[in-house]
Amino acid sequence: MFRTLFFLGAAAIGTTALALSIDADTDANADGLLSFYEMQAAMPELTEELFLLIDRTEDGLIDADELAQAEEAALLPVTDG
Repeated sequence: MFRTLFFLGAAAIGTTALALSIDADTDANADGLLSFYEMQAAMPELTEELFLLIDRTEDGLIDADELAQAEEAALLPVTDG
């Protein structure tokens, strides 16, 4: 199932030019974490299934490490910095 979600996520997100980071533009409540809704606001094509795959700690929030791991796994575009 992981392999299936990985490929679905890469196909759905890999075509966008948007690179996510945890900053004032994406982190609406300034807690240093991204909820599904915060990520989806910046990346409307994000599915709940892909979000759950990225959320390795299963706490419903994406931290900087999880975001970096998702980029490394090609689930999300790589940031410039």
